[in-house]
Amino acid sequence: MNRYVISVLVDNHSGVLSRVAGPFSRRGYNIDSISVGETLDPTKSRMTIVAHGDDAIIEQITKQLSKLIDVLKVAILPAENSVYRELVLIKVRADDQTRATISDVVDVFRAKIIDIAPQSVTVEITGDRPKIQALIDLLTPHGILEVARTGLVGLHRGDQNILTQEEIENGKAVL
Repeated sequence: MNRYVISVLVDNHSGVLSRVAGPFSRRGYNIDSISVGETLDPTKSRMTIVAHGDDAIIEQITKQLSKLIDVLKVAILPAENSVYRELVLIKVRADDQTRATISDVVDVFRAKIIDIAPQSVTVEITGDRPKIQALIDLLTPHGILEVARTGLVGLHRGDQNILTQEEIENGKAVL
């Protein structure tokens, strides 16, 4: 089973998320993560869906998604031609003796300490999965208290977009 990142441009109104998730649940396929946010055009949203499957399964899902009335465009974001990021907040047990060590580790990963409490610190990191996992692995011995993840977001690299230049010029959507 391969990991696929699917970018879906949709009309921004209620019920769209459940309709997009429907083909996955009807077929019994798990969504690893889903992130949704408005584009520059507030009437449109972009969904980034991460799922596992083989080529045939993902092709079937993307064809079904493309048929949905609220879906404007579906694109697979291949790893070699795309950039992916995830935001993670990690609350770590910290005291006066360990806080400096944790801060040094956080700095190496270009992460930030965004909250300090008497018995903990909260760290914010943005990056790809291996970078985030490496930080989590180094912070685990200190005692991770909580983790919150946004889910993956991604875009094609370079000048490639989910919509063609012609579709953008014809007013299909402002990204």
